[in-house]
Amino acid sequence: MSKDGIRTRTLVGVPFDAESSYLRGAGDGPPRIRKALRCDSSNSWTESGIDLGSPGAFEDVGDLSFSDKAAFDSIESAIRKLLDQRRRPLSLGGDHSITFPIVKAFAAKYPKLTIFHFDAHPDLYDEFEGNRFSHACPFARIMEAGLAQRLVQVGIRTANGHQREQAKRFGVEVMEMRTLPASESLKAAGPVYISFDMDVLDPAFAPGVSHREPGGMTVREAVAHLHAIQGDIVGADIVEYNPVRDVDGMTAWVAAKILKEILGKMIPG
Repeated sequence: MSKDGIRTRTLVGVPFDAESSYLRGAGDGPPRIRKALRCDSSNSWTESGIDLGSPGAFEDVGDLSFSDKAAFDSIESAIRKLLDQRRRPLSLGGDHSITFPIVKAFAAKYPKLTIFHFDAHPDLYDEFEGNRFSHACPFARIMEAGLAQRLVQVGIRTANGHQREQAKRFGVEVMEMRTLPASESLKAAGPVYISFDMDVLDPAFAPGVSHREPGGMTVREAVAHLHAIQGDIVGADIVEYNPVRDVDGMTAWVAAKILKEILGKMIPG
């Protein structure tokens, strides 16, 4: 526990991209985001007035180590351990498939979880290219297992017929890019988990992603929606940053900005 009695905010890297369907590289994301976060060109304060450099603001436990074959079990076990230690993990991916084992761990502790999911893609495929655990499928697995009582997706702009049917099947609240802003939908009475896929942003602001999808959020729009979240944020992930596709580290800087603002929301002002 930190001095303020709040569960310790804990940064943990999940360097896994074996379920990426198009390009590998997202597994190399965590150290690049950390480097941008700690660069002296900026400071440690969030826009909401929280100093992340103050003692006890958050801890960094480094990157998880596991084999690709046993990755999901290892990720779930590691997150469960952090939760048992009264921590609030913020995970750095990695591809979006990691959200399924992470949320499995959270759901065991927080059975009435609300997920706010920022993404260009719904990631609701029942299976993708014969793989039910692809990074295109995590929210289908989460919802069919009853791991969240509510899923709100923000910034979607690639939903096909199958994924629209899946959204109806699972009662997903889909806030498509063309209907934003969606601030009123970002309110929850209970525990909240944030899953932030970097490709929710327009590639003009975040080119370092595997699946560039034009017509996305500006950084300002994304930060505004994060600031609008109301609820008890118990954990989060930032996924799909791919350094192989980045331009002069631009996307790492943006990911670090998103990280700062999510951490700021997890710390009482």
